[in-house]
Amino acid sequence: MSLAWYRFRGTFRRRWTAYLAVVLLVGLVGGVAMAAIAGARRTQSAFPAYLAATNASELTMQASSNASQFTPKQIETLGQHLAHLPRVTRLAVAPNLFVVPLGPNGRPSPSAADDDDVTAIGSEDGEYFSQDRLTVVNGRMADPTSPSEMVATAEAAKLGGWHVGETVSFGGYTVQQADSPEFNLATEPPSLRFSAKLVGLVVFPSQVVNDDVDRYPTFVLLSPALTARLRATEVYPSFGLRLAHGSADVPVVEKEIIGLLPRGTTYTFHVTSVAEGEVERSSKPEAIALGVFGSIAGLAALLIAGLAIGRGISGQEEELDALRALGADPLTITWDVMFGVLGAVVLGALVAVGVAIVLSPLAPIGPARQIDPNPGFAADWTVLATGLAVMIVGLGLLTAVLAYRAAAWRHVGQRPEHGSRVVNAAARTGLPPSAVAGLRFALEPGRGRTSVPVRSALVGAVLAVVVVVTTLTFASGLNSLDSHPALYGWNWNYAINPAGGDGDVPPAAAQLLSRDPAVAAWTGYTFAGVQIDGQTVPVLLAQTNAELNPPILSGHALEANNQIVLGAATLAALHKKVGDTVTVSYGSPSDAPVYVAPTPLRVVGTATLPAIGTSGALHPSMGTGAMISDGIGSPAFKKAIKQSDPNLNGHDVEVVRFRRGVTTAAGLASLHKIVIAANKVMAADPLGQGDTYEVLGVQRPAEIVNYQATGATPDILAIGLAVGAVVALGLTLATSVRRRRREFALLKTLGFTQYQLAVTVAWQASVAALVGIVLGVPLGIALGRWLWDLFARGIYAVPRASVPIVEVVLVALAALVLANLVAAIPGVMAARTRTALALRAE
Repeated sequence: MSLAWYRFRGTFRRRWTAYLAVVLLVGLVGGVAMAAIAGARRTQSAFPAYLAATNASELTMQASSNASQFTPKQIETLGQHLAHLPRVTRLAVAPNLFVVPLGPNGRPSPSAADDDDVTAIGSEDGEYFSQDRLTVVNGRMADPTSPSEMVATAEAAKLGGWHVGETVSFGGYTVQQADSPEFNLATEPPSLRFSAKLVGLVVFPSQVVNDDVDRYPTFVLLSPALTARLRATEVYPSFGLRLAHGSADVPVVEKEIIGLLPRGTTYTFHVTSVAEGEVERSSKPEAIALGVFGSIAGLAALLIAGLAIGRGISGQEEELDALRALGADPLTITWDVMFGVLGAVVLGALVAVGVAIVLSPLAPIGPARQIDPNPGFAADWTVLATGLAVMIVGLGLLTAVLAYRAAAWRHVGQRPEHGSRVVNAAARTGLPPSAVAGLRFALEPGRGRTSVPVRSALVGAVLAVVVVVTTLTFASGLNSLDSHPALYGWNWNYAINPAGGDGDVPPAAAQLLSRDPAVAAWTGYTFAGVQIDGQTVPVLLAQTNAELNPPILSGHALEANNQIVLGAATLAALHKKVGDTVTVSYGSPSDAPVYVAPTPLRVVGTATLPAIGTSGALHPSMGTGAMISDGIGSPAFKKAIKQSDPNLNGHDVEVVRFRRGVTTAAGLASLHKIVIAANKVMAADPLGQGDTYEVLGVQRPAEIVNYQATGATPDILAIGLAVGAVVALGLTLATSVRRRRREFALLKTLGFTQYQLAVTVAWQASVAALVGIVLGVPLGIALGRWLWDLFARGIYAVPRASVPIVEVVLVALAALVLANLVAAIPGVMAARTRTALALRAE
């Protein structure tokens, strides 16, 4: 040890650059790797942390009455009953207010009159202020005690044309007005008018990620003080419930709520854990991209640092031979080799920890970033401690092994060198001398002080190609998912449904669909929320053996009334498997005939369910939800759960698939004719209240909506690592030329021209690129397909992978071109090698 310390001090000036290289390699690349992995974990955990920080309700229940709107007194009474449930620890109320923004003419603005695109909600008992607290993204939160302040979502402000600081005029309508058969929002004057100042733009917990179903309505939140003045406009209450044992109490509390609801009340539940799962699945592309990038960067840090350590140790062979000649034993030589390198590894690992912390404010990425409760610097000590241990222990053991091997070599003098078999074979085939020399420089590292990090260059080239091809393969899967709606549940072309989402599609529309020559098949679905083994699950009621079904992942579609098909996430949440039995129910016996008694159903399959349903209500999406036969309930049940017109017996939505060869334009023209016919039916129905129908295009789940922001993330990360590999290749080539000046000088003496020397360096770079292509392309395709399959199953999409053949070929060509471009400057350096100076010691 004393000799090692003495030698370290004596040789530090000469070796400090090698130590610094190890510190920088381990510190920078390792730090980026740890930052990426920590960022992936932070991205996935941001929304649960946000829920904890905002005092989120585990369960939200919205109630409505079939007979009329709720009165303020009924809302108050229902709230008291809910607050006294044994497992409810805190209850807050957010009543929907029949309040609309007014235009300059004093009439409701188009955003209010058009399908309630902007909805006003109030706050009582601290809802959205102390419970389910909103995140302010611009401005500030409204003062709860101020009767003239409000906040709004960014989309609501955009629809209304408002800016923070603007005072907006509103009109309110009473329950009596809304219940009047003659009520028409476009012509009815509001019973009260008021103004409120927009003081901030906010994000609601339920809108961190939105699918196309929940894109509208957007929201305006009025202060509690203002809500108290607008009690006469309260229509539908929404109750936020904090539960004693968190989400574990949800099934029991739902059952208790159903039992105490007044007769004629329909309800929808919003379970926070379901929204949490949706956000986490939406964040998976970013998290996977970061995690894979970090893993590859970490592997690259270990490999490249290990090669650098090995190269540094091999460069000390002459000195080690001298130490052996002076009588140094193997242990002394081992410590001499290890002392400085171990210090550099430990220092580099500590630098990596610092780099990871410095980069931590870049996470989380994706939709959770806007609501991150702890933005700024963060230290994920699980990742940092693990990364620190892996780098110190892994590289330390490698250093010890290499040092031991170096110490065990006792022969003084030159070790025999064996040329590369590939180089020898190339020489025998008659390749030009410049090509043979380039092959040798690319594959043979040399020894001693003139050794060159060829392995680092080859590993870097392989890693660069692997990362880019993996990214392209994964991105190809994402693009296929985005461009093929059937892969995320939309297994048809279009749908016909009521504008605004409420009501039935009349039977006349179904008759026209059956006769339409452009339509190959159609199926009607009804939306509902039922209890399955005590958990509220959104379901699609459908006929057995329906013509159109969402894509089945396992098992088969509905073939009998006693069967059920579940989303994979719901199946997992129920702790069931295909073939098991679940119990389905709706309501309580006092609600008969709007009641489904506990009914056993057999799970016959899993499906990727479409994002379809009523905005603001629990609805199916990808892995969440179920399909059951519409024969499970009475006609009264099917009508009540939709609050539909009792004179109709249609479905909530009719999904349609066109015949082969029918163009989109022709198919849409036929569907629009059917919509016009449905609108005429409703216009003649006194209970239709002016309802209209629309042709509904593809409805994307939240995971696909978020892809628009996600798509570039893997590409940026891959490009960053690939650029790093290209730079590393250029530095390696420059180092090779500098260290092999003697060999280049010998080549010039033997008659090589400047052009041949430049070609030699180009061959060296091309060989590195070819090795990267040959090994990296198949590895990248395999890794990309595996990651895509893992990702698709994680979000419950149909796992269909694709390989971008054209892009992969272009990557291979680009790798060769870039390698030769990078070789240009080192080639000029080689061509300008001064023979006399390089050979002056000969």
